[in-house]
Amino acid sequence: MTAPTPTFRSLTSSTATSTPSCTSAIPDHNGYVPVEACNAQWAYNPSFAAAIALSVVFGLLTLAHLTLAIAFRKGFCWVIIMAATWETAAFIIRAMGSHAQQNQAYATASQILFLLAPLWINAFVYMTAGRLIYTFHPEKRVWRFKAISLGKWFVWLDIFSFAVQATGGMMLSPDNDAKTNDLGKKIYMSGVGVQEFFILVFLALIVKFHLDALRLERQGLLRTTTGKLWKWLTYALYAVLALITMRIVFRLAEFSGGMDPEKNKLPFKESYALGLDAFPMVLAVFILAVVHPGLVLRGEESEFPSRKVRKAEKKEVKRAKKEQRRMKKDGKHIRAAKERKDDSLSH
Repeated sequence: MTAPTPTFRSLTSSTATSTPSCTSAIPDHNGYVPVEACNAQWAYNPSFAAAIALSVVFGLLTLAHLTLAIAFRKGFCWVIIMAATWETAAFIIRAMGSHAQQNQAYATASQILFLLAPLWINAFVYMTAGRLIYTFHPEKRVWRFKAISLGKWFVWLDIFSFAVQATGGMMLSPDNDAKTNDLGKKIYMSGVGVQEFFILVFLALIVKFHLDALRLERQGLLRTTTGKLWKWLTYALYAVLALITMRIVFRLAEFSGGMDPEKNKLPFKESYALGLDAFPMVLAVFILAVVHPGLVLRGEESEFPSRKVRKAEKKEVKRAKKEQRRMKKDGKHIRAAKERKDDSLSH
């Protein structure tokens, strides 16, 4: 590879003398340069073997979830398929970038997909839990949260978190100055923190459903045709939320620790990202394949009614309430007329 012409760039605030704080380095045969170099695209030397292995694993999981979604006819499973697809793409691009480390497009695309893919998994948990409550809970709600609305609102909150994290993630680039990168990290951390807050709130709802379901099961009132499988799916959701939380804690620690390699080693060793982000997400996607919602959510009551049906139901409820008010009003008029008649007879 032809060595690039050395250039000088400052990654910190410029001074009056414009003294550079870093210089470009000559890349090796894979384009690798030390992280302190101005032309560094990666915080570490990414492993080609690890990237290939993870792209294969996530690729197989993508195919597994696609097959299961078709077999069980669960349209909403496109969300977990998207999660696995993004993870697969992230590591395919990382493998390509490991042999072309001066290619900024590889570095940026791989990082954004890697950072955002878990949000799809999170959204799938919300959608599955809403259907679990709708299928098995007689009231089709937890506290005052309707099962149909539960997944919808939390998915929208997840989308909000997604937008915040995406904004921060796209600001993290070697071509940006230190101030922009620092702002990007803070925005991304805010999005991750918001995501974890929503997870904790949602966890409380799942625990409430679990306790209600156990009580209803003892009373013989639980609406189930799949035996104890509802418990396994509930435990699977707990496990996935725990794995997502593990990953969030790692990312918060990574970005909050600063970018000094002596004080914070998390961003500068690939093993941390692979072990505390990629591997937990492999487990999460794998668990949701082994305990697939299609095994548990069966029958007509396992899917939310269409918008047309819900609209008709709301119209019928309004009509019934209106009829009830009319009858109540007519009853008052009848009683009033009877009272007037009684009064006239008494006189």
